[in-house]
Amino acid sequence: MVSRSFFFLHVLIMLCSTVMVFSNLSNDFYEDVCPEALPTIKRVVEDAVRQERRMGASLLRLHFHDCFVNGCDASILLDQTATIDSEKTATANNNSIRGFEVIDNIKSEVDKVCEHPIVSCADIVAVAARDCVVVLGGPSWEVQLGRRDSTTANRNMANNDIPPPFLDLPALINNFKNQGLDEKDLVALSGGHTLGFAQCFTFRDRIYNETNNIDSTFASQRQVDSPRSGGDSNLAPLDPTPLLFDSEYFSNLLCKKGLLHSDQALFSGGQTDNLVQIYSTNLGTFAKDFVESIIKMGNIKSLTGDQGQIRVNCRKVN
Repeated sequence: MVSRSFFFLHVLIMLCSTVMVFSNLSNDFYEDVCPEALPTIKRVVEDAVRQERRMGASLLRLHFHDCFVNGCDASILLDQTATIDSEKTATANNNSIRGFEVIDNIKSEVDKVCEHPIVSCADIVAVAARDCVVVLGGPSWEVQLGRRDSTTANRNMANNDIPPPFLDLPALINNFKNQGLDEKDLVALSGGHTLGFAQCFTFRDRIYNETNNIDSTFASQRQVDSPRSGGDSNLAPLDPTPLLFDSEYFSNLLCKKGLLHSDQALFSGGQTDNLVQIYSTNLGTFAKDFVESIIKMGNIKSLTGDQGQIRVNCRKVN
């Protein structure tokens, strides 16, 4: 049997030679000004995930939720102020999104080795997402760098643009299309749910009220820790191996065991069924497509050049 590491090495080699280099971003942006920046991010991420493996999924999710709100600009990190309508209190993020302390720690350590703030919080979020995927057994990729940080946040946009867990397939396709992402990106990036957990309130309606496209035994198992009322923050794994980057998420969908309605929507008789089937049996193909799509997502409306700023504190504007 060919090993997992061989698959991911093959993916990395192919992507290094074929992936598009986006304008204004480059994978060697800090090479001359602070060559220790990326190794420092990697060290802090590895330590954080070692202390709590669930943190890997949280850092990956932080990158997703940042990019889907007016681009990958670290707006999700900004705290509420008189002039900042923090995205942290948006429906998809409130009492749910986490990892801010890890980002703070990375920022502190990176600024220390670079001797001044030259690495943006937006780049830190993007690199941390890559590093946590690698720690949890997933593929690596060259992160495009050179983003700058926003000076504002938009809670209303977060409420409207971050896809909620109850969307059906047409709504999901349209949501991703609005971000410049296609159906392959939708399925591959949804595969990020190979890592992590979801809170009870996000899947309660599915396990109690849906009868089609859900395995009855699976629904009963989830109901044990997710009562009809109360326990909103109780956690359930998004797939059977929530701390390992693999293809079990897609295998679950084939068995009608997707935890979220929006997960199962990817395998519900629609145009994404074939991709789910391919990814469920071919980890190398999933890893390759995931990498291509997350690089594409990371380029959404990036601030570069003299746009935005390099925040000294990721939680507030300079």
